[in-house]
Amino acid sequence: MRDVRNTGGVSRRRALGMGVGASLSFGSGKALAQQAIGQPLIGNPALPEVPQSRMRWAIVGLGTFAVGQVIPGFASARHSRMTAFVSGNRAKAEELGSRYGVSQFFGYNNYDDIGDADDIDCVYIVLPVGLHAEYTIRALEAGKHVLCEKPMASTSAECEAMIAAARANDRRLGVAYRVHFEPNNVHVRDRIANGDLGTMRFVSGDHGFDANPDWPPHKWRLEKELGGGGSMYDIGIYGLNTSLMMVPDDTPVSVSAVYSTPEGDPRFTEVEGGLEYRLRMASGISLSGSSSYCWNPYVSRQRYFGSEGSIEMQPATTYYDNTIRLEEAGKPPSEYIAGNPIDQFAAQLDGFSQAARSSTEHRTPGEMGLRDIRLIEAMYRSADQDGAVVRL
Repeated sequence: MRDVRNTGGVSRRRALGMGVGASLSFGSGKALAQQAIGQPLIGNPALPEVPQSRMRWAIVGLGTFAVGQVIPGFASARHSRMTAFVSGNRAKAEELGSRYGVSQFFGYNNYDDIGDADDIDCVYIVLPVGLHAEYTIRALEAGKHVLCEKPMASTSAECEAMIAAARANDRRLGVAYRVHFEPNNVHVRDRIANGDLGTMRFVSGDHGFDANPDWPPHKWRLEKELGGGGSMYDIGIYGLNTSLMMVPDDTPVSVSAVYSTPEGDPRFTEVEGGLEYRLRMASGISLSGSSSYCWNPYVSRQRYFGSEGSIEMQPATTYYDNTIRLEEAGKPPSEYIAGNPIDQFAAQLDGFSQAARSSTEHRTPGEMGLRDIRLIEAMYRSADQDGAVVRL
């Protein structure tokens, strides 16, 4: 920071009043009015690590989300940097590499060679869900820590195999539930934990969009083999995981669900188009939600009701625009933003880097991903029985 002090010289007012014949000379290196001087480093500021000491990442899969959100997140990261790209399109990988200073590239045909790369510590799996388990396990067996995009995998059995591989190879495994690092959601979690809403009574989350089968980023989501499941796997899981994040000491004990897929819609021959669910929690409260591939415009809404107040977030889990609306008994509603949502990407990367380096538990570990897939599987069992209650 530049430190500028008045050294008792000529003020701006006096300089303007000196007239035509007056002049200020700086040629001697001695300022007549102001002088820049140095300051010692004050306190213990949280400085970012120098690039050479940051955890080094390979990004596996260079689709729309990776290119538009994950990769730019490294620009603000303080403990993480990219050193490799894995893609089936070498030209795209090299183009992105030239833009972001990455010069090491792998294809899916030589993916296992990452095990010989000493400059890769962590791997971020940003592939379609049906490929998560295979590429996560192979990276773990190559000796790398892995952060896998949500949902963790297609089945709970795959999740269990991923966790077993992480333990067998003594590597950290995380699921990319970025909302746990998003400042507005973290703020709401803290307010609930502090008792600002009183005793929690009800939680709900609704998330959906209109799937376009002609757009490649949507097309694979409508295919069972790649998408794992339907809207609940892809978009509904945001509501499920975020709602559970807000009541961490509570436990689901039963679930019921029904499908809400439009009759005859050709998009949904392999996966469901929508689901409505209700979790009964050990505390006695309900946690409900819905997901859909049939809503337009995009919906991202979370609501939290307590004995003394309520909070609604709409949007709640987006990349850029999350907002908080607080209502308390006897007070007018207030709407505000607690932080910049875009910070969630760098915070998630750095959170995992620090956990991997220190061999400590990640905030959103593989066990959390397994929990959520088990709950979604139970929802499907209930919906297959027209809403029958499934005990957990």
